[in-house]
Amino acid sequence: MATPATEGASAPRPPLSLYIHVPWCVRKCPYCDFYSHTFRGDLPEQAYLNAMMEDLEQDLPLARERTIETVFIGGGTPSLMSASFYQDLFQQLHQRLSFSPDAEITLEANPGTVEQSRFHGYREAGINRLSIGIQSFQAEFLQKLGRIHDGDEAHRAVEAAVNAGFSNFNLDLMHGLPGQTPEQALADLDTALAWQPPHLSWYQLTLEPNTEFYSRPPALPEDDTLWAIWQAGREKLLTSGFEDYEVSAWARPGMASRHNLNYWTFGDYLAIGAGGHGKVSLANGEVRRYWKTRQPEAYLSRIGSRTAGTQAVEPEERPLEFMMNALRLQQGVEESLFLARTGLPLSHIAAILDDLRERELLEPDRLQATALGRQYLNSVLEQFL
Repeated sequence: MATPATEGASAPRPPLSLYIHVPWCVRKCPYCDFYSHTFRGDLPEQAYLNAMMEDLEQDLPLARERTIETVFIGGGTPSLMSASFYQDLFQQLHQRLSFSPDAEITLEANPGTVEQSRFHGYREAGINRLSIGIQSFQAEFLQKLGRIHDGDEAHRAVEAAVNAGFSNFNLDLMHGLPGQTPEQALADLDTALAWQPPHLSWYQLTLEPNTEFYSRPPALPEDDTLWAIWQAGREKLLTSGFEDYEVSAWARPGMASRHNLNYWTFGDYLAIGAGGHGKVSLANGEVRRYWKTRQPEAYLSRIGSRTAGTQAVEPEERPLEFMMNALRLQQGVEESLFLARTGLPLSHIAAILDDLRERELLEPDRLQATALGRQYLNSVLEQFL
């Protein structure tokens, strides 16, 4: 009988992406649980670039004979870095990696740290998609969220992106903010829609561990209000031509984030930068996660590999990891993708699938949650533990 590793070795490996982490920001937001450090003054751009290239050199065997399909530059606040930094970065990346001719390359930008001339420079560097962290256009809620920009700066950032030629961009918006009414939440959506964005990330504020909000929780809207916001917002987005292709991701037809879709379909991604996390499928069928040195000073001072740790995703863990991602997608995935991504035959989880389908929580002949299944998604996923 073939082992999972043998089966995985016979299948083509998943698409490969690249994640680049910029760990610095001007001020840590009270709701943010992403890895970031506040920094003032001149950022060590050249030293960080050199460190990332040394880091990447050690990981190149993981990318051998593979093509980078998407890149995502996250943080922190990547738009703190200059346009010339990204021009130098991508020049060096192209010397080391093979990129798809139509690679999607996204950079996260905060309205309080951008200017139009910088956006033009990002375009010249090869960045072709922006994700702009608006969160709200209203001063009251921006203050409550600890954001460093105001509503006018939010508008100017979107205008700068459009004027710089970014036809593909995402606007990040939150709802369920402290004291927010459905009318206020919908006003933010209306303001965002007026810019005709191809993509919206519209998600509810949650209180995550290791954040200021978790330690000192603000008064959030009651459940009935949250439900009213979600229902009314969903209807508005659907009638505006958006598809909710993932739990909190909305896109016009053909404009879904390819990078995020690779995550949600258990694809592979290299990672460079302080605190970055990667996941790769090896030729022998092994699936491995790894993470980079977190502290920026330590990352800058190390020589060679900055990988702080690795962990194999064992065959018994892969069904849950795969389904946690795939079932976030509104349309789910084809059943054949389970073998292609995990190296395990579908028969490995057949009994669980049959049970969930009998209970009308999964669609037949596809790994896709039903409307009922999406309501109880955590309970569905528990079956794969």
